[in-house]
Amino acid sequence: MATKAASPNVANVTAGHRTSSRTIALMIIGLALILVAPFLIYPVFVMKVLCFALFAAAFNLLLGYVGLLSFGHAAFFGGAAYITAHAIKQWGYPPELAILLGTGFAAVMGVVFGYVAIKRQGIYFAMITMALAQMFYFFCLQAPFTGGEDGIQGVPRGKLFGFIDLSNSLNMYYFVAAVFIIGFLFIWRVVHSPFGSILKAIRENEQRAVSLGYRVNRYKLGAFVISAALAGLAGSVKAIVFQLASLTDVGFQMSGEVVLMTLLGGIGTLMGPVVGAVLVVSLENYLATSSLPVPVVIGSIFVICVLLFRRGIVGEFNAWMDRKRG
Repeated sequence: MATKAASPNVANVTAGHRTSSRTIALMIIGLALILVAPFLIYPVFVMKVLCFALFAAAFNLLLGYVGLLSFGHAAFFGGAAYITAHAIKQWGYPPELAILLGTGFAAVMGVVFGYVAIKRQGIYFAMITMALAQMFYFFCLQAPFTGGEDGIQGVPRGKLFGFIDLSNSLNMYYFVAAVFIIGFLFIWRVVHSPFGSILKAIRENEQRAVSLGYRVNRYKLGAFVISAALAGLAGSVKAIVFQLASLTDVGFQMSGEVVLMTLLGGIGTLMGPVVGAVLVVSLENYLATSSLPVPVVIGSIFVICVLLFRRGIVGEFNAWMDRKRG
């Protein structure tokens, strides 16, 4: 008797389990690499990678799982960096409270930006977020507490919880690693929760989600605020790592970079933004010491990846593994 072919639903569930198992395996490998990285690579470089990986993962939560393209995420990243740096240097806040303050500020900005932007879709949504971010950029340029073009420099790292000295590079590294891991696991939990399932349903067919009775705009706003808060968390930690908050953090180029990281790594994949961040930050670090123009080289790599790897690096890898297993 001939064996019946698996139904499409069974095939989709099987593919989903394979992708989930593969993601968990990559997460375990990544965790092991994070733990040993400071003994093999310059710790400050790895800390920069982790900050931008969390930033890209936060952005991907909005683009990859809701289908909303934001060109204004630098406002949350840089705004939180300014608030954290100012709170530590001028108000004498301990680092943990300053980070919470910066993250909270980013979340509040997310509520304001999201409330205005989610009323539109597609390119109109993207343009509104970009316009709001540019308004915030010019505010930071002229506001007295931001230091203008000089930014806030010499931010003391302080002591975490009053006894962990973050001026020690190893202590600082493992603190950044812990923040990244917690943030990444939080995103993983959101994606695999009922809330995340509804977000994916909205991405696939918004009108159907509306017809099922879901208040789509509320879910979009919730995802926007979560993404903004996590982007702010990444910016706050980055300000302490480099002891600096500057206009570069809130500029349009920063919003473009996080889009690039996500697209290169793979939209809608958990590990994609992390891989994209590693690639982009590594290229910037390597090319900075060469005579090659950094934007041109990275832009060329982006064009090649879009033409040849439309799903991104991790997305193409997952598709290749699925084809190999039949």
